Amino acid sequence: MNDRPSASSLESSTTEDKEVVTARKPLSVAEEIDALTDPNFMTSLARGLAVIRAFSDQRRSLTIAQISHRTGIPRAAVRRCLFTLKQLGYVEAEANNFSLRPKILTLGYSYLSSTPLTVSSQPYLNQISRTLNESCSLAVLDEQEVLYVARSATSRVMSVALNTGSRLPAYCTSLGRIMLAQLPDEEIDDYLQRVDIKAFTEKTVVSRSRLKEVILAARTAGYAMVEEELEIGLRSIAVPVRGASGSFVAGLNVGAQATRVSGRQMKDEFLPVLLRSAQELAVLLP
Repeated sequence: MNDRPSASSLESSTTEDKEVVTARKPLSVAEEIDALTDPNFMTSLARGLAVIRAFSDQRRSLTIAQISHRTGIPRAAVRRCLFTLKQLGYVEAEANNFSLRPKILTLGYSYLSSTPLTVSSQPYLNQISRTLNESCSLAVLDEQEVLYVARSATSRVMSVALNTGSRLPAYCTSLGRIMLAQLPDEEIDDYLQRVDIKAFTEKTVVSRSRLKEVILAARTAGYAMVEEELEIGLRSIAVPVRGASGSFVAGLNVGAQATRVSGRQMKDEFLPVLLRSAQELAVLLP
C-alpha cells in the first residue's frame, strides 16, 4: 500500500501557506517615486516628503543611513533633503542623528484646523469616551494605513501611544477593516494584493482570502470588531461614518482592554453608542 501523499493532497495542504505570501512584492518608497514618469512630477519634493515620513514615534531620531534604508532613497539624496529641511527649520541635527522640530506641525495644522471632519467630530468623540469610559478615535483610510485624525483618550490601551496623526495597518484594525469594507470589491482585491501582511500576534489573520471574507462580513454587519490581532489584550469595534450625502467619510471606533470588556459587551453596549454618534455626526458633514 502506497502511503505517500498524492500531488493533489500536497497542493491542497500548501494552498493556505502559498496564499499568505502570494502577492506582488511591495515597492520601496523610492521605487514608487521613480515609477512616476509624468514630466510635471517633482521627484525632489517627493523624496523630501518621504524623508519626513520616515520618522515615527518609535524612531524619533534617525541617521542618514537609517532613513536611506527605510525609504530606499540613496544616501546622497537623503543628505540633501535633510540639509534643506534643516535650513528651513523643520529638522535638527545632533552629531549624526536627525530629528523633526516642532515647526513640522505647521504642515498638517491647516488640514486639521479647517477640515469639517476633525473640527466637528471632537465633541462627539469626547461624549463617547465619557459615556463608555473608553478611548475613542476617528480615522480615514490613507493608502494601506489607518490615519488618525481625531481622538479622545481616557487611558492608554496600547503599548504604542496613539495620537492625531498616528498610523496603523488597515488589515488588522477595526477602523481599517470597516473602511476597507466600504470600497468596491475590485479595490479590496487590489489592496490585498499590494499590502505587506505580517502577524502582530498569534491571532492576526494573515490569509488573504480569509481577510477578504472578514472585510466583506464587516460590510454586511455594518461594523468591524478585532480581538487581539494588533496587540494582545486589545479589543476594538468600529463603524463607518457617512456624510449628509450618504458617501463614506471615515471610521469611528472604541478600543478597550480585552480583560475588562468582553466581545459581547462591545456589541451590546458599545456598538449602539457608536452607531448613534455616527448618525449624529453625519448631519454635520458634507
